[in-house]
Amino acid sequence: MTHAQPSIQILHAKWLITCEEKNQILEKHALVIQNDKILAILPSDEATHRYPTALHQHYPSHAILPGFINSHTHIAMNIFRGFADDLELMDWLSNYIWPAEGKWVSHELVYDASQLAIAEMIRCGTTCFNDMYFFLGATAEAAEEAGIRAHIGMHIIDVPTAWARTTEEYFSKAIEFYEAYKNHPLITPTLAPHSTYTVSMENLKRVKELAQQYHLKINIHLQEVPYEIERSMAVYNKRPLQCLHDLGMVTPDLIAIHMTQLDQQDLAILQEMKPHIVHCPESNMKLASGACPVEQLNQLGINVALGTDSAASNNDLDMMGEMRSAALLGKLVAKDPKAVSAETTLKMATLHGARALGIERYTGSLTPGKAADCIPINLNRIETQPLYHPLSHIVYAASCHQVTDVWVAGKQLLKNRQLLTLDKSKLIKKAKTWRNKIKK
Repeated sequence: MTHAQPSIQILHAKWLITCEEKNQILEKHALVIQNDKILAILPSDEATHRYPTALHQHYPSHAILPGFINSHTHIAMNIFRGFADDLELMDWLSNYIWPAEGKWVSHELVYDASQLAIAEMIRCGTTCFNDMYFFLGATAEAAEEAGIRAHIGMHIIDVPTAWARTTEEYFSKAIEFYEAYKNHPLITPTLAPHSTYTVSMENLKRVKELAQQYHLKINIHLQEVPYEIERSMAVYNKRPLQCLHDLGMVTPDLIAIHMTQLDQQDLAILQEMKPHIVHCPESNMKLASGACPVEQLNQLGINVALGTDSAASNNDLDMMGEMRSAALLGKLVAKDPKAVSAETTLKMATLHGARALGIERYTGSLTPGKAADCIPINLNRIETQPLYHPLSHIVYAASCHQVTDVWVAGKQLLKNRQLLTLDKSKLIKKAKTWRNKIKK
């Protein structure tokens, strides 16, 4: 029996890498997409026979896998890419980034910078990102227009900015944003208090209460640098994680970002409460903040996802580069070449990211019934030859320039390296215009 639904498109690949919990690498298989979802995974010959009138696209030298999930970003900060380099975190923030943001950040800047960042992410194979910044509507608007999946953090910080002058205004704008986007198919609101050193315990308690009221995930920078621990001990006589634990915030709804400064007490809390952790290796290395002990966390059964952080501290939004850094750094930290394997690292960038964001039911792996968020990567390149194991090459050898196409919810956003929902020339022109303003 044949099926002739015009809404069906079929992607044939040399390999399908499912990134499911029990990962499979399927050779000469096809991904059957109907509307916005994966309908089936079949051997290519069978898919051709069953769906002769569908739109068939062939990727004979590609691996198709789920799109990458960038689990921690400040995407609009890419407008400050290369603005201040080779500095430690607090110097970088206090003397360069925060003053520049105070002078320049606006709805217009965030919208333009978000478009530029989203274009970069799509070209690097990212289909979902988890953001934390100001002017939330500007980022959401840019994401919606581009067609990418976005979790937008409703930023809370006890510091006046162009976005909000008081903490009360941050909370008010958070609720306003939540009401506007709570039922959006691609945009998901989350709560995003900046850190324990920029948000009071009283306001962190309010964040927790708001999260419970609206059933929201909480993202927070946590135990990123030694200064953060020292300050917390001086002010509260407790480490930051313990402070949050005492508030009842350390739960599976918490996304703890960075976590480079961990002791045995911290590990015991994490093992018991099972929050999600986002590892940002390149930003942490560039700022010399420390290194998250990924292998140790994996052994304790704690879910670790992967993020780039901002392009101002990375200096890119390339999840393929981030995977390679994560795998190599993870081995170095564990002093074990078997630690943080290629397969584990790929899942950190896909299924584990979906799990951290609470969306593993509908994305993060190539599974029938999930959203058609997928990317083909061309492995027939000098840099990835000879080829023994496609998954190994994707983590250790391939680059983002080998991502040829991108689909989100069945809609194609990149075709043969060309953006379909964004204008590259306009984005570059806008970026140069902002550079000329900021550089003065």
